[in-house]
Amino acid sequence: MRVYLDNCSYNRPYDDKTFPVVQMEAEAKLFIQRLIQENKIELVISFMSLKENDDNPYIERKINISNFFPYACCIIDETFVESAIQISNQISKAGIKNKDALHVACAIIAKCNYFITTDKRLLKLENKAIVLINPIQFIAIWGENND
Repeated sequence: MRVYLDNCSYNRPYDDKTFPVVQMEAEAKLFIQRLIQENKIELVISFMSLKENDDNPYIERKINISNFFPYACCIIDETFVESAIQISNQISKAGIKNKDALHVACAIIAKCNYFITTDKRLLKLENKAIVLINPIQFIAIWGENND
């Protein structure tokens, strides 16, 4: 199983956990991270993952996230920009921001099964090439398939 986490998923454990859903999503993201570290699922990152993390104004978060990137099984690098832009242009027509559409496009190029996000707008996107899902939903599906 191959997954792609967008920037908001990487940052979820650092968000204000006074809201129960944020706390649950943070815990689910950390569980997903453990699954990746234990090679139970594959992580894909992209030039967009690297760019957005480089732009992260919070140094500790930025370092922790970049330290996790080596667990990726592959990276969709700049050689895929043209293809990613073509796919993202179609995704953007559904009202998705360009950066987010590029993330989804990279996940599609990498043939990921799931695009994991906490972005409510992105979660409304329907795409035949990939399942967009929040961390909690992903854990439920993973658990059903691995009991």
